[in-house]
Amino acid sequence: MKDLLDNIAWHTLAGPHSKYAIGDGHARRYAPGFSPIVGFENVQSPDFDALARYCEPGDRFYCMDWSGDAPDGWQIELDSTMFRMVWDGPMPEVEAEEWGDAVPLRPEHAAQAVELAALTRPGPFGPRTPELGEYFGCFEGDRLIAMAGERMSAGSLREISGVCTHPDSQGRGLARRLVAKLIRRQLQRGETPFLHVMRDNESAHRLYGRMGFRDHCEAIVRVISQR
Repeated sequence: MKDLLDNIAWHTLAGPHSKYAIGDGHARRYAPGFSPIVGFENVQSPDFDALARYCEPGDRFYCMDWSGDAPDGWQIELDSTMFRMVWDGPMPEVEAEEWGDAVPLRPEHAAQAVELAALTRPGPFGPRTPELGEYFGCFEGDRLIAMAGERMSAGSLREISGVCTHPDSQGRGLARRLVAKLIRRQLQRGETPFLHVMRDNESAHRLYGRMGFRDHCEAIVRVISQR
């Protein structure tokens, strides 16, 4: 599991999510419309020339676990770290699974999901990201006020991602309940939940720790683009 986690983007894009990706044997990215994430076969010496063949002007990608200098023709727009956390707790309480306000997000909810993600910035997100796994949301009337879902996958590992709540609805435990629902469903399928949380999001980091996640590592995360 450690080998998969330490280069999770590549093992996802070259493995279970290859049908959602474009690229070759050295560099792959999610296809346009999905989360703008790139993976390299050799994360210590990434092949940017291979990636460039599958880029368009203006593309910006999230790149994990790479710490080298930007090669010619590329620039680093953001350089930070995030905690990669793995589930290490018991099955969440049944009440979280039976909580009835969460509904599956469908393609017709894509615009609302993108709007909420743009407002709250839970990480790289695209209109087709909910196709990568199960996504659940909470609505007030026709307005999506909270959501959480699944993104990367390799081996038994299943990422929980896109966790966010509208600012007007925070403090009600909506995101926590959605995450608990996903954890239960993944554990019942024999999967191991994991997630990412930016290092400056201390409240979320503490919450996930209380829920039952443990830190696997503090991973580098960058946003890269061509010059």
